[in-house]
Amino acid sequence: MKIIFLDRDGVVNRYPGDGNYVTKVKDFHFIPGSLQGIHDLTKGGYKIFVISNQAGVGRGVFSLEKLNRINTHMIKGVEKAGGKIQKSFYCTHRPDAGCECRKPGIGLVQKALRSLNKTIRHAKVAFFVGDTQKDIQTGHKADCKTILVLSGRENRRSASRWPVKPDFIVKDLKAASEVVLG
Repeated sequence: MKIIFLDRDGVVNRYPGDGNYVTKVKDFHFIPGSLQGIHDLTKGGYKIFVISNQAGVGRGVFSLEKLNRINTHMIKGVEKAGGKIQKSFYCTHRPDAGCECRKPGIGLVQKALRSLNKTIRHAKVAFFVGDTQKDIQTGHKADCKTILVLSGRENRRSASRWPVKPDFIVKDLKAASEVVLG
């Protein structure tokens, strides 16, 4: 089994900015190349999951219903481009909730694997692609190869100071798919 976990904001769609959230479908914009990257990973035989913290729901900034509409919009856009996301898993808790599903915890990764009746040991190849230190920490804790994309929140310089370094640093999801498919 080949599996890849993708953060959403800053990886699949444009990062809305620190302290901001994508709260409406009209504010969700695919990053150029992200749809092609997902298409290529799908064709390469990867099971693709979205793993994302969305504390705006827990903070009351937007509703779970709106998050579900945004997710449906994303899934349809991916399918229209010939890709497939198995499922999206979101932590909607506030950062102070102390839940295991919030990245850098690996609760959502474990949930995704359980949806396949697998563990990470069943994966021949496993990657976690994200745009933040928490994403890289999550991938590392989950025994995945990690890829930092520079299309979102962080940059190469800040990543050089992190205690847990990404295995790869690339421009965006399209470039990440090229690394994965090698």
